[in-house]
Amino acid sequence: MITVQEATTIILDQAITLPAEEISLDQASGRILAESLPADRDFPPFDRVTMDGIAILYDAFALGRRSFPLSGIQAAGLPQQHLSHPDEALEVMTGAVMPAGADTVVRYEDVQITHNQAVIVTDAIVRGQNIHRKGTDRSAGETIVPAGQRVSAAEIAIAATIGKNMLRVLRLPRIAILSTGDELVPVSQTPLPHQIRMSNAYAIQALLSPWTSSTTLIHLPDQLEASVQVVRDCLQHHDIIILSGGVSAGKFDFIPQAMDQVGVRTLFHQVAQRPGKPFWFGVGSLQQLVFALPGNPVSAFVGTIRYVMPFIRQCLGLSPAAPSFAVLSDDFTFKPNLTYFLQVKLKTAPDGITYASPLSGKGSGDFANLTDTDGFLELPRERDIFHRGEVFPCWPYR
Repeated sequence: MITVQEATTIILDQAITLPAEEISLDQASGRILAESLPADRDFPPFDRVTMDGIAILYDAFALGRRSFPLSGIQAAGLPQQHLSHPDEALEVMTGAVMPAGADTVVRYEDVQITHNQAVIVTDAIVRGQNIHRKGTDRSAGETIVPAGQRVSAAEIAIAATIGKNMLRVLRLPRIAILSTGDELVPVSQTPLPHQIRMSNAYAIQALLSPWTSSTTLIHLPDQLEASVQVVRDCLQHHDIIILSGGVSAGKFDFIPQAMDQVGVRTLFHQVAQRPGKPFWFGVGSLQQLVFALPGNPVSAFVGTIRYVMPFIRQCLGLSPAAPSFAVLSDDFTFKPNLTYFLQVKLKTAPDGITYASPLSGKGSGDFANLTDTDGFLELPRERDIFHRGEVFPCWPYR
């Protein structure tokens, strides 16, 4: 049996390299760039007016002129006009090209306009004010967004403005989620007294939804032959297989045996933690990764958050999801020499400190308790008393 830290290292060391694919810009949010985005021209591409007002030559103002006849309007989106005489002014709109021959913009709030004559009513004017100079943000050819960046609304805006309607991004992993157990029935079916509806697969699918392009949900019976056949097929079409159930020491827990028959190499089985101790992890001949999580719902939930999600981030070139930290709000005791993932309700105080209130529930089968909590506090092994006010790693899921 290995520690949580050892399991983490082994898993992250197996990260795979995902190929690139090209997708349309409107589908790229949340994806990881496989190309850099350089400026196709200077940013901004021209001296840009930043305030509605009038454009003047500052030297005329410095010589004492305060009244300027208006010779036209420079609107946004129109070709650059020219200030033909230094004693005149042009009205200018925000976003417009700065007129040639002018070098300063005076906002409307500092001007009175009557009969096409603009009178500046303040002396607080600085040469070059209210102009966003060409190329001051980025120069043409300069990288704005590097490869490996996760695409957000900001990166979408950059891609659009440089004319990239298609983006090269890393393909998201193809994941199969297998639920094992003869006691499971489909969600739409009314279970008999000895049966339950499948829920783990849907919870895992929801947790991983931002990180996968396609998820296949499969129900496995408690039969070795069937397990071997389904797993063998999944290995041919998926990058990651996640199982829940069938990994403990029961007579119908066939998953480790099935993995051995299909050539998946065991990297570890059992982690010194609760919930989730029977966790099994292995790698296929083509670097397919298999996470076999315990069937108890809270165990599967913890395993997905603590191990699968950081692994997927690593495969996408991102830093593995690191825990946040929270302050334990009440004393808590846990005697077994295991890392304990304590279900907690989180609350952030006005000073920015997050407090974690224990709501441990009734064991790893009590997944109803997950609806009352926000995350898991990771309490270290080799201790049994955890004091109020101590800070511990926290894995939120909301």
